[in-house]
Amino acid sequence: MKPETAIVEIFNKYKVYTEHYVNNAADKTIILVNGSLATTASFAQSVRYLQPRFNVVLYDQPYAGQSRPHNRYRQPIRKEDEAEILLELVEHFRADHVLSFSWGGAATLLALAQRPRRIEKAVISSFAARISKPMRDYLESGLGLLEACDRCNVGHLVNSTIGKHLPSLFKRFNYRHISSLAEHEFRQMHFHINEVLTQDTKCYVDCVDAIEVPLLFVNGEWDEYTSAQDARLFAGHVRQCQFSTIKNTGHFLDMEHKTAWQDTQQALLGFLQPATSLVKPKCTPTLGNRHRYAASERIFTHSAARSHVLR
Repeated sequence: MKPETAIVEIFNKYKVYTEHYVNNAADKTIILVNGSLATTASFAQSVRYLQPRFNVVLYDQPYAGQSRPHNRYRQPIRKEDEAEILLELVEHFRADHVLSFSWGGAATLLALAQRPRRIEKAVISSFAARISKPMRDYLESGLGLLEACDRCNVGHLVNSTIGKHLPSLFKRFNYRHISSLAEHEFRQMHFHINEVLTQDTKCYVDCVDAIEVPLLFVNGEWDEYTSAQDARLFAGHVRQCQFSTIKNTGHFLDMEHKTAWQDTQQALLGFLQPATSLVKPKCTPTLGNRHRYAASERIFTHSAARSHVLR
């Protein structure tokens, strides 16, 4: 099934490309938050098992993917800004659940710490409470390459580290995608990595202290970059949390092989939609007056309920 696509305008500042996989039989909506250098395409495997059970929303950050042509790149976007964008999209699509991947977990935890009233559960995949030595080495190696816009070696770095367990086909996709990135995307990633390396990751641990909804942390058994052990450091700070380790799998989880796809599916659906629950038909509510819709251009303008961006 093809998604409904639209550009959602947020804070009269960002235009965000979205994909909405509508399931008229589902009574819940899940929004997916991707990681650094990624676009909506990176969630293709996840959509396969989520769409039959949920309405699914994907989006590209303003600087990336199909959002990129609609925005002017003036300065890097901070994780706090990405968190506010996520919160507005949660309201726009009336999302009930959130699923984040890799560094998308940073913005997701910041957003959840504000206790959005709609969100019932969240899955944080391939994210950890500290920067491990392999992750630090990976990030530090990437800084110079990103600053130089060395597309070739950034692609090789990703595929030889966090992507080393991917099938060769996906490694080629990774390399081709990274080779197509604009210079401002490299500047954005350079800015983000600098933030990660210079700031204390304790801020993410502090975030989960404020989160009230149940969380599921999912990590790959072979992932030394965001390890299952490091994810479990969140345990003492979250009111309701579960942990799942996907066997024989690295950082990219359900993208790595068929069994990993099946095990990731089982972990996520077992948490979000227990076997005893039934998918009930539900009419999709019409958008409220907070959204102005221009049918000719498929553009929504979202007037912020929150009048500020975190500083």
